[in-house]
Amino acid sequence: MVTRIRRYAQIIDILWKYGFGIVLEKAFPGKTRFRLPGSEQAPDTSTVYERVRLALEELGPTFVKFGQIMSTRTEIFPPELIVQLTKLQDHAKPLPFSEVIGVIQQICPELGDWFSEIDETPVASASIGQVHRAVLKDGTVVALKVQRPGIPELIETDLAILQSMAERIEAVFPESRMYNPTGLVQDFATQIRKELDFTRDGRNAERMARNFRDVPGIHFPKIYWEYSSPRLLVMEFVKGVRIDNVEAITAQGCDTHDIAVRGFNAYLKMIFEDGFFHGDPHPGNLLISEMGDLVFLDFGIVGVLRPEKKQLFINLLFALTTDDVDMIIKTLEGFGIFVAEENREALRDDLYIMLHDFGGGDEIVQFNFGLMINELTEVMRRYNLKVPMSLMLLLKTLVMVFDVAVRLDPKFSFGGEITPYLRKLADSNVLSAGYMKRASNSLLEAVDAAFDLPRNVNLMLKRLSTGTVRIEVVDTDLKKLQMALDRSSDKIMIGLVVAALVVGSSLVLQASPISMPKEVVWVAVLGYTAAVLCGFYAIYHVIFLKLRLER
Repeated sequence: MVTRIRRYAQIIDILWKYGFGIVLEKAFPGKTRFRLPGSEQAPDTSTVYERVRLALEELGPTFVKFGQIMSTRTEIFPPELIVQLTKLQDHAKPLPFSEVIGVIQQICPELGDWFSEIDETPVASASIGQVHRAVLKDGTVVALKVQRPGIPELIETDLAILQSMAERIEAVFPESRMYNPTGLVQDFATQIRKELDFTRDGRNAERMARNFRDVPGIHFPKIYWEYSSPRLLVMEFVKGVRIDNVEAITAQGCDTHDIAVRGFNAYLKMIFEDGFFHGDPHPGNLLISEMGDLVFLDFGIVGVLRPEKKQLFINLLFALTTDDVDMIIKTLEGFGIFVAEENREALRDDLYIMLHDFGGGDEIVQFNFGLMINELTEVMRRYNLKVPMSLMLLLKTLVMVFDVAVRLDPKFSFGGEITPYLRKLADSNVLSAGYMKRASNSLLEAVDAAFDLPRNVNLMLKRLSTGTVRIEVVDTDLKKLQMALDRSSDKIMIGLVVAALVVGSSLVLQASPISMPKEVVWVAVLGYTAAVLCGFYAIYHVIFLKLRLER
């Protein structure tokens, strides 16, 4: 509990430092007094979004990861914030080797029996782990991805704090519910817990390696499972240059246009054929080896597409490249995005304008995918469309791949590359097999329903004949119906009373030729008067109600 309270104090202190004290005081009244001593206000920066980024960087690995994941939600947050979140780098100051050696020894108690050499200086460092070069006893050069000590406990503490903050923000600021803060935190918690398990990273790498075993020029590091565990991943060490270092790639004698096309096609294969793709294609995770191979690294974030979702995304790209507004809306609904009926026409207009400004049309080579996706997400944000995180990850991945390809080859054309691929895919056995499977399933369901039809009809007739049919009516307006019936019965009762008074009074006055006492006559007169007043009330009420309905 002491650790969590101190972490709360650290978070409050950093957020206050970057100018979010007013929000904190409103969300957590009285709690900001627990700030740590000696803190100072950070120098003012140009925008509030830049201060958000700086605060996340200082808050540590959990919050940096959270900002990186939120950078994919371009349909929710304003573009200025997305720009800042995309600048978040998952770099951290490397820990001394004396602190990480304990983690390695827990998994490999006899280091001397397994490794002949371990370089104490890390070749890469991130918030969750760092990578050291090592040599196995047989001389194989490997990379050791070691998890930072204490990081799982820190992340779990931060996740609990993030969840409580999200719940509090939703309670204090009702307008924030449209962003679903608690749902965003829950999605993030699921993702970062997966990243803490390095064996999942290794399994993802092996699965992609199997998918590309017959594709030349694409390489995935080999995993050495006999030395690996959830906190230590031992893999092949690959030397290479970052894919955005165009000068170094050219110096190696590689064709940058060929690499751009090869990498782009690799991602198309992952998405449309395998349904399993590398979800973090920033330049630090893509290397060009000395042999000219494209090497993929870091498989903590991956995307998975079911067959029907693959077909939907193909339809979406076809619609974007052929300016088909109706197909775009239909495909978005297929992804589970609800479009309100009152917004449908306005959405159609905005999508048409978007396609007119950035679409392909006849000049497909000029199709600007990056600008179009930015505009598409802006349109979805404008109409508060709830987009699945899987779709946003897919769109972001393709945009990042497109950006890397343009860096390698400024003349690279998204439309010129993807349109022939989609047409070839549509004619290939990949989609045909998918369609045949779906058609077979639909046919089997129809046959089952046809065979069940006589039995269901017989059961229905039997229940009708025995009087055991029960009909359940569920209607949220039953109370209104009951109130309307009550008002109608009141009016009928008033009418009957009026009629009874008129008839009764007439009978009293005319029933006998003998003279009646004056009091009886007055009672009859009062009955007539009451009947007339009730009649006027009923007429007024009916006319007034009719005028209200007409309005």
